[in-house]
Amino acid sequence: MSGESLQRSSLIDMQVTYQQLHSFLTGRRDGGSVEQISQKITPRISQIRDVSKPYGKPTPASRKAVEGGSITLPDGCVLQVDDVSKEFAIALSSHFEIDEIQAFILLRSFLYNEGLSISSGSSSDKSLVEELIVAITPFYYSERLFLLRVLIPLFRAQENSSDPIHAVATKNLPNILPDGRAFADSLVAEYLRKTQESIPNTFSEDPRAASRWAKQNSREQLAMLEVLFWTMWGYVPCEGELVVKLLEAAYNTNLGSSQQNSTLLLDEEGTQVLQDIAGLWMLITVEILELERIGEPDGIEISAEPADKTIYTASPDSLKRIHDLVTSNPGNQHACTYLGWAFVLSRIGEKMMNMKEVPESYRLFYDSTLSHPSRGKERESTYVLMGRVALSNEVGLFKLLHNLLTTSPLFVTAVAWKAGSTVTDPNAIAFRSVLKGFLMGIVELVPVELIPDFDSLVEVWIALFGRSESRSVAGICRQFWQSDWRQGVARRAIIDVARSRFPIHFRPLVRLLRAMTASGFLDTDPLCVASSAGYSQVVDEEEEAEREICAQHVFYYMDKLPTFSLVIPLSSCTGPNAVYERVQYGRSASAPGLTYTNIRAIRLPGGSIIPPRSTGRLLSGDGGEFVAVCWQHEYSGWKVVLDVLTEYVTRRSIHAGTTDLYQDVTFGRTGPGSSPLTLRLEDVGMDIGDGGDEALATDALDLIRSVIQDKPILAEELLESLEAGDSTTQTENSSADLVQLTTMILEEALSRPQTRGFSRTQLVTSAMSVLSALLTLPKYSLRVWLYIRSATALFGSSQSSGFAAVALPAERATGQYTMTLALLNLVQQLLQEALASVLTLPPDNQRLRQIKEEVLMRAASFVHGEIWVEHLGWKYAQLGDRFDIGRRISSFYAYILFQSPPAISSRPFPTLSQAVIDTFLHKATTSTINPLVSAIAASPNILGSLYNARRFGDVRRLIYLLESHLQLARLVLNYKQVASNNNKPSLLEQALCAKVAGGAGFSDSVRARVDPVDVLATFVKERDMGTVVPLEAMRVLHALCASLSLAVPSPPTIIGHLSNPEATVASLVRIVEHPYEEFSLRSAVWSFISLAVDKEPALSKLLVTGDFIIPSSKGKEKEGSDDKKKAKNALEIATETLGHWKDLWEANPPLLASALHFIHVVWQHGLEHQSVIESARQNKKFWDQIAAIAREELGPDPDYAVESFIAVDGERQSNLHEAVSAQAYRGMVKSYAIRIIGQDIFLQPAPKCATEPLSKPLSYTQFIPSFKGEDQLNELILEGASSCYDPGLYDRLSQQLSRGFPGLSLDQLQSQEPVSQREFGDTFTFSPKLLRSRLQQCVTDEEEVDSIEKQVLSINLNLSLTHAQTAMAEAWQFLLKQMLPFIRVEQGTRPSLLVLASTISAALAQERREGDMMATIHGVRLGLLLSVLEVAWFSTTDTDAEVESFMALVTNVHDLLQNEAQPPSKSFLGKVSVPFHRTLLQILYFCVRQCRNLATRPKVVNAAKRMNITGLVEATLNLVVDALRLTFDSARTRLDLDLDRDLELLVAVFEQCTRPDVSASSLTWLTRCQETDVIKSSLELLVRTDIAGISDLPLLRARRMPLYAPHIFLFHMALVSIPSGAERFASEGVVAAYSNNSISAAISDGLIDVTLPELPGERSPAHKAYCYMLSLVAGVVYALGNQHRFFSADTCGMIQLYGKQIARALSWSIGDPITLPLLEEMEQTVNLFYAVAESVPPTTTNPNPVVTKVLRVFSARALVFLQQLNYALTHPNHLARLLEPVTPEERAAMEKEPMNSSLTQLGVMDLRKHPLTARVVHMMFRLCSSIVSTLVSVSRAYDVLLKEQEEWPLHEALIIPHSKVVLGEPTSLGTLLELANCTLDVLRSLVSRPAGQAIVPSTSIKDLPLAVSQATLTARRTLEALLVYAVTQLAMWLSKPDFDPAATEAEAEEHNHSHNAQLDASKGRAPRALAERMRRGMTGEMTADLQALLTRARPVLAKSEEVLGKSGGKDLTQVLSRFLTERIVVPA
Repeated sequence: MSGESLQRSSLIDMQVTYQQLHSFLTGRRDGGSVEQISQKITPRISQIRDVSKPYGKPTPASRKAVEGGSITLPDGCVLQVDDVSKEFAIALSSHFEIDEIQAFILLRSFLYNEGLSISSGSSSDKSLVEELIVAITPFYYSERLFLLRVLIPLFRAQENSSDPIHAVATKNLPNILPDGRAFADSLVAEYLRKTQESIPNTFSEDPRAASRWAKQNSREQLAMLEVLFWTMWGYVPCEGELVVKLLEAAYNTNLGSSQQNSTLLLDEEGTQVLQDIAGLWMLITVEILELERIGEPDGIEISAEPADKTIYTASPDSLKRIHDLVTSNPGNQHACTYLGWAFVLSRIGEKMMNMKEVPESYRLFYDSTLSHPSRGKERESTYVLMGRVALSNEVGLFKLLHNLLTTSPLFVTAVAWKAGSTVTDPNAIAFRSVLKGFLMGIVELVPVELIPDFDSLVEVWIALFGRSESRSVAGICRQFWQSDWRQGVARRAIIDVARSRFPIHFRPLVRLLRAMTASGFLDTDPLCVASSAGYSQVVDEEEEAEREICAQHVFYYMDKLPTFSLVIPLSSCTGPNAVYERVQYGRSASAPGLTYTNIRAIRLPGGSIIPPRSTGRLLSGDGGEFVAVCWQHEYSGWKVVLDVLTEYVTRRSIHAGTTDLYQDVTFGRTGPGSSPLTLRLEDVGMDIGDGGDEALATDALDLIRSVIQDKPILAEELLESLEAGDSTTQTENSSADLVQLTTMILEEALSRPQTRGFSRTQLVTSAMSVLSALLTLPKYSLRVWLYIRSATALFGSSQSSGFAAVALPAERATGQYTMTLALLNLVQQLLQEALASVLTLPPDNQRLRQIKEEVLMRAASFVHGEIWVEHLGWKYAQLGDRFDIGRRISSFYAYILFQSPPAISSRPFPTLSQAVIDTFLHKATTSTINPLVSAIAASPNILGSLYNARRFGDVRRLIYLLESHLQLARLVLNYKQVASNNNKPSLLEQALCAKVAGGAGFSDSVRARVDPVDVLATFVKERDMGTVVPLEAMRVLHALCASLSLAVPSPPTIIGHLSNPEATVASLVRIVEHPYEEFSLRSAVWSFISLAVDKEPALSKLLVTGDFIIPSSKGKEKEGSDDKKKAKNALEIATETLGHWKDLWEANPPLLASALHFIHVVWQHGLEHQSVIESARQNKKFWDQIAAIAREELGPDPDYAVESFIAVDGERQSNLHEAVSAQAYRGMVKSYAIRIIGQDIFLQPAPKCATEPLSKPLSYTQFIPSFKGEDQLNELILEGASSCYDPGLYDRLSQQLSRGFPGLSLDQLQSQEPVSQREFGDTFTFSPKLLRSRLQQCVTDEEEVDSIEKQVLSINLNLSLTHAQTAMAEAWQFLLKQMLPFIRVEQGTRPSLLVLASTISAALAQERREGDMMATIHGVRLGLLLSVLEVAWFSTTDTDAEVESFMALVTNVHDLLQNEAQPPSKSFLGKVSVPFHRTLLQILYFCVRQCRNLATRPKVVNAAKRMNITGLVEATLNLVVDALRLTFDSARTRLDLDLDRDLELLVAVFEQCTRPDVSASSLTWLTRCQETDVIKSSLELLVRTDIAGISDLPLLRARRMPLYAPHIFLFHMALVSIPSGAERFASEGVVAAYSNNSISAAISDGLIDVTLPELPGERSPAHKAYCYMLSLVAGVVYALGNQHRFFSADTCGMIQLYGKQIARALSWSIGDPITLPLLEEMEQTVNLFYAVAESVPPTTTNPNPVVTKVLRVFSARALVFLQQLNYALTHPNHLARLLEPVTPEERAAMEKEPMNSSLTQLGVMDLRKHPLTARVVHMMFRLCSSIVSTLVSVSRAYDVLLKEQEEWPLHEALIIPHSKVVLGEPTSLGTLLELANCTLDVLRSLVSRPAGQAIVPSTSIKDLPLAVSQATLTARRTLEALLVYAVTQLAMWLSKPDFDPAATEAEAEEHNHSHNAQLDASKGRAPRALAERMRRGMTGEMTADLQALLTRARPVLAKSEEVLGKSGGKDLTQVLSRFLTERIVVPA
């Protein structure tokens, strides 16, 4: 609202509230270092010090400053204030009567931390200022309280050097309170003023506001008293005057009850505050008496000049005044002060009595106070009388203390939660310490034996020491045992008195000792709330040590009790069978009194024996029938405790009607009448009491569990003590152990249902708790497992007995679920023990593992079926019990999933974890999911109701429930993402996305339905949920969004389940913006909104823009919206974060990484948010910041080998965590910045016209300078190419674990969090927490555990760095790919890139690290190298420096192929999880192809370089050939896209490596092919594969080509293109394979079409494969020549097999449509015949009849076919109409051709306008050339030209020598002349064009432009072939001896040249003379035409040589002309 500050202010910019400052000081939030916290305190010192007016008063100067618009803050910073802020600040100042500047600071702090949600357009009459005041009042009141509370942690830390903020306190407290005494005085004065303060006039007219003000006033009084308590605790000495002032204040206000506004404090909250004030006053008045110090031997100094004058005893006058005050206020409420002062008087009196002379200054006090006016020796001291009065029953001191200890929030956390007390630190140890000193004073003042109500004292003692959280009593219990116990008899007298009555009075001693174990209250204690007990605070080492000390004292004390008391009948002291004897006096004068001795030895309960003549002291009862005697006899009290349990079991067994089990379950006893005399418990007179023997058994079990709980060493010692026995006391019967007794007690208690209530709740609970405690003892846990397995009471399904039949119905009836909670605790302990002891089980002892899993399965089934699915419908006396039950069960499930993740196959107890995940995921039911989801959905309404009812204890328990439920939901959703069937929404997801009943019964709406997703989003922004629930809710939303994104079809989006998406998004944005939110929450929110932008389009729009763009129909609304300041969106926050990226880089790299990750995701979806990000894309400052981050140097990697641990915020972490985590996050920051640049380049739109240059985006221009310098480029990219991964860490630890812990592997410790959710550092990959839980039982040496943990942490740190480095490498790879179009044209970058490539490749070649993870990293680094090479690209003009860099690359890549640590063969074999061979193959392709470029430059490549190239090529070929064989074999077994890709790359590299320019000899690689049999393997694969691809049509449609076959054919082509390779290929049975495959049948039937109906718009794969086969066979035949006639014969066999398809191709006529693929088929068919014809030996006497027949058939068909082609070429317009496009590219090219133009002749200019037609014409010319060339070869035309006429093959004279050209007839000589003339015209046009000109552009990516030179060569060859064939055919026809021109004419007329004989016979012969004349005429005519054609062709052919770059060639036309003249014209 205000303007920008002129300079930074910690008060404004940091926006730290006093509540947040208090959280920093108490450790609830991380406040930073000592300096950082001090910086937050320093500007607030004056405000904290001023307790009366911390916010000041309105002043004219401040008002003037605010109204002036510029204010100066207390820290000196100047701020500008806008008009709105002025109005608000002045209004707040007036309302709260505070300083105007402070009001402005308060306003800014409120708006920043809370926000102002005022509904515009409200119907309320309140103004905006009034609504602001209403909204800010709670915040202001809270700040006033926390302003006072800030001092409390400082005072506490000042006195405790181990406190985390001790340094903060010692540094700041002296500055805040330089004069402690003055501060205490001001506190008291302000407190007194507030008690009498009237309601301000501002609130007088509003009763509610007045009530709120009064309660706030009383809360501030309470806070002041708390501060006063801590001030007097150690900071300010208790001087006399100050003590007097405090006592006066306490008495004058009647302990705070005298209030001016008491009538406004009559409700529950007000009454509670007054009670808390009274309790604090009691503590303060006792505290200031310093009873602990007074009670010390030298605690008081009485002298005229005391050394310490800071204590009140140094001031006699103050003593007198204090005495008068205390004695004048003897009210019961002041009894504590009264008795405390009596103790002080006793110590002062004792001190003075021992002095020779009382100092004169103390004389008056002594005479008036300590001396008594009574007479003589009977007088009693004042303090004695005061003590007697205070301890009288009428005063009720013990009742007062007991109520204070059990009902006050000061001492009971549960009460504080329940009542919503404003006490800052409930149950602080200092409060109990004060009362502990008071109790010590009581027992020293009055002997325990003389205290009237001993039982009440015991109850108070137990309440003080035992009924609390352990952390609050551990210190005072330890102090009692270590200090008070030794200080004197009086302080331990209460224990001694109880011991002297034991075991007659069994319970007092047992209960007292249980309380003194420091274990705190029991779960059966009403004061115990499960959540407060279990979640109060993590037990630190100091507290654990204190509890251990206290338990040891209790154990050893109980183990050697010196006295045993029993009740004896007086009748046993007389008579002949007397057992005892009464003695009047003791054996010594020092022990007078009545004593007893035993005549016989007596075996006592517990097994010990009192020897004869032992002495017993009379306790009571002398004169009656029975007396109580205390015997001096040392024995173990634990044996008696065990005997009590045994007696209970025996009595219950007898009562149940079974046999007497006493002898079976107790210590062995002798028969009746034998000696010694054996006494049972009932014989010693044990007082059963009101609770019966169940109470005794319960107390016994409670004591045992308190001693052994979490103390394994002491527990084993106790159990050994219980089981051990003297051989003299044992009989042949064995004793029962504790486990058996406890189990029997439990079974007995659950075996019989009670009709009216269930009285055994505490007993059952205690028994289960003992079993839970015993489970932690490895030596005894097995017994527990076995007994529980054999018992049916706990987890049985009986309808008559057992927990389900007895306990559950009883608890459901009462609504109290103590036993159920104990059972759940036992189940949890069973689970924890089972998982903790996994490694202790011998590998061969599978039976024990099965037993544990069986018990756990039974327990889990029972808990799920009997409790989980039912508990929401039960009745509850305390709603918190429902929350506790739900929490414990969900924690149980979550713990199973955490400890035994279902995703890990080697997990422990797999059946159990699978059952849980099945229950919640795979086989989930509504009854299973409902308790989880409904508890989450209903919690907001329930929470609001509980807050309104001030049931804060239940609130906290509900929060703990939510924490557990959310954790369980997150674990299930995380697992679902990696599960196999994750594409369908689970029932849990469906439930979370469906509306459910929300808190029925807790809200006003009837069955209001809420959306769980909306509830989760609400949790994130709620601050009354604690810190865990918002974080877990955010993580659950993240997991839900990620999981839903995998669903097909996708369910409704997240945004569809938000009731107010804009408000939700605004709250999330506020969280990421707020600098003092918990960082973990901010990080989680950043992660979620990044995921939402990626996966949720609607939510993405809202996050990026800040609102939905919805047009408004109301003009006013539109105006109002314009007036409002638009809230920032997430993108703005992220971009603003970049403004101080340098600071975050150093201080908080995780936050910077989160912001950049979000920006990266937005840019990934840049097309969706183009309008929003456009401003940033054009912002130079933005790209300067991104580029600066990308260029920022990371520095060297920190050390990751952990050597020690440190404690941070109470948690242990490695000493290297911070450094490594920061480095890893910085690496991620750089990777995101690099990716953002790449993504922005990707978003750059392509130019509208292909001729336009690419426009460079701003991101590119700002970053490209980094590529200009070689050094900078190397530094940048080499950061990504480096990797610090250390596989040795993993290997060493794995070996150690396999040796020492065979059942533990690192895989079991792997974190199950998604990688994106993990934090770098100690916990990145493997869980140290899980490790310690596994090792806690099997390793006794803590150093060994630490050693293993250090290794695990080292691995995590190493993997953190590795992950960041890998991400950076991938980012550079992405960026280089995007920069390709721009950077290739940059001058000077290629040399730098080649140097960089050689550097990277050198590092890769030298790699010596092994392992799968290293293989993955190796692949990423190879990818980066490939990207660099792709940018460098090929070149034929390299400089010497570039050549040297490239040759270094060649050498390195060669070494890379031979690397032993990461051999490529492993990748091909699939032995690495992420293969890298494809990337390597592309690098090899680049290197070899560039080597071929260099090979064309002979001066560049010298011998050394050629050797390097040869070495690389040979190594590559060896690898490729082996890989090809492996891939071919693998491909025969399955269809795999990866294998297809492998084949493609392998064949491409193979083809490059086998070219003669880099592979001089083919012998090496052909030998390798023969050894591996790779060629045969390829043919076998071809035979088996689906060449057409129709077996998998979806795949075929997607890829447009089948798998494998195209690459196999390309492999064959690479072989055939090398003559030696073709020879090897021919020997492997190629013809057989090509004749017997998946399309052979279709070819044989002539059914191979150009297209497939199943694949529209594409050429048929089968047709393409058929053309491949024709081409390959032709190539082999041609390569073999006439040396392998057998192959030619085989080829002819294939031709005959495929005759129908061949005939179909050669039968095309001018009326059929034509396509480019069909033309290719025709051409390949003709080429095959040409190769066969060429393979026929020139002079053969025995020609192969098959070959001869095939060629003869071809000749006949070819002549007809050539006639059709001639017509097509001479009629191009008709040809254009026949053309049909096949592919979309052809169709597009055809549509571009002019429709109205006609092609009358084949001119170049016309064809350029018709590129597709021109390409068809060119192909037809080429086809004609092939046909005629084949006919030339078949007819042996060159033999005609070169040999004598007698040797001419006259039978090959097929061309009829006439000039007619008749379509449908075979080709005539006229046809040849016409076609030759047409060809000559085309050639004439072509030779007039430049040779390099493209006459036809490319019609598709696959086609190359048709150049003039290429067309010229085709036309020339066609013309030459036509001339040769025409001349030789004419010569042969004329030379035929039976040549008949008339017959020739007749043949021409009949159109049938195949029936010459019949025609001759029918028509007869023409007369010879006529024939001769015709012969001469035909000769002359045809010869003349041919001569003319040759004459015209001669100059054109000569010119074509120039176009083709040939010179000096022979003139074929001259040869033919001479041949015509000599052989035709002259003979004629």
